[in-house]
Amino acid sequence: MSAQFVVMLDTSIVNVALPSIQNDLGLSPAGLAWVVNAYVLAFGALLLLAGRAADIVGRRTMFIVGAAVFTLGSLLAGSASGEGALVTGRVVQGIGAAALSPAAMSLLLLTFPGTSRARAMSAWGAASTLGGATGVAAGGAVAEAHGWSWIFFATVPLTVAAALLAPLVLDASPGTGAHRRFDLVGSATITAAVLALSQAALNLPVHGWSSPQVLAALALGLGLLVLFVRVERSVPDPLVPLDIFGVRAASSGLAVAVLGGAARASTFVLIALYLQQALLMAPAAAGLAMLPTSVTGLAVSVLVLPRVLRSLGPERSMVVGLVLLALGQLFLMRGPSEMMYARDVLPGLLLVATGVALSFTPTTMVIAAAMPAERSGLASGLASSSTQIGASLGLAVFTAIAMHTSRPGPDATGLVSPEGFSAAFLAAAVVALTTAGTAFVFLVRRT
Repeated sequence: MSAQFVVMLDTSIVNVALPSIQNDLGLSPAGLAWVVNAYVLAFGALLLLAGRAADIVGRRTMFIVGAAVFTLGSLLAGSASGEGALVTGRVVQGIGAAALSPAAMSLLLLTFPGTSRARAMSAWGAASTLGGATGVAAGGAVAEAHGWSWIFFATVPLTVAAALLAPLVLDASPGTGAHRRFDLVGSATITAAVLALSQAALNLPVHGWSSPQVLAALALGLGLLVLFVRVERSVPDPLVPLDIFGVRAASSGLAVAVLGGAARASTFVLIALYLQQALLMAPAAAGLAMLPTSVTGLAVSVLVLPRVLRSLGPERSMVVGLVLLALGQLFLMRGPSEMMYARDVLPGLLLVATGVALSFTPTTMVIAAAMPAERSGLASGLASSSTQIGASLGLAVFTAIAMHTSRPGPDATGLVSPEGFSAAFLAAAVVALTTAGTAFVFLVRRT
């Protein structure tokens, strides 16, 4: 749980401090985007590879390696005096997070089988929410009081403690490396494919749907995916055994993870921009305005989700959560001309937080339940990677929709009008409802 807390803390605390980083280092808008994108690309591209490596070399070993690499990246980023050094530190952080997150989830899945898994996975979701809430609440204050470098240094004691305590408290069961070959070609192909698709998504809001940059990256990513499938069919010990896609629960769960990731993660970014650009809140006030979302998500994850899982199962819990998420997005879409936070924003935020808490963890549980225990690292890597890819694609598409439909169009600083946010929230709600329908047809009716 500490690993997921650190990963989410780093993501949210950096987002809040981005203006301070830009002012201090004199970054261009493109340079500032790379402070975020460097982490996203490294993290998303390596999740699947790291999950498979955890199965082969051992989950505890990968956990320790991930914590150590994340610590190094945090020190590099916090000590950076220019754009290049900062982006390098963020890449190293992303590599560490990619090793840390699936190894931690794999250990959780193996340690808590059967009926105890629901409560353990609820705690995992609560750690995600708590990390995000802590980052939102502390990021601006830390950057203002001590400088932006300390938002990176703040995670160092946590990752160092995790690396030192891991040999004492984590299961030392070995991996299966003695009898397995590592699929280097498949690993390189899928990593490059995820990088290309993520790059296409990140370029979409900037260059548009039909730009050469987006089309070339998309074509490269799809071509590499086709090549990856051919490689996995021919190698004796594939990175991703293709037989798992013959299991309906696994393939449907992965599709839901991609679509659900698009609807969930992108919504919080849209809300943060909505509060500051449409409601004209200051950054500190916007952070406080989002705190009820984090508190609600934490409470639902700890108190409500375990009971819902016991009563409905993960498949039905997922559908309920996605419907509530869509209702929250539709509420935020309204955008009346005279806005009051308590009346016109807060109810939508609470619905979104509840929907995310009830749908995020059950998605991972569905994918994990469809695979044998010896593939728990692969299951966690697939779940996390699918969600990350979906989040990148969703954020890119919804941002492009918001900018395209804004009236008047966005100015030089990239501001979005209330009409643009309404269109983006509507698109996100459509994706959430589509995901709920997919889960109901292919997962709930099957069970």
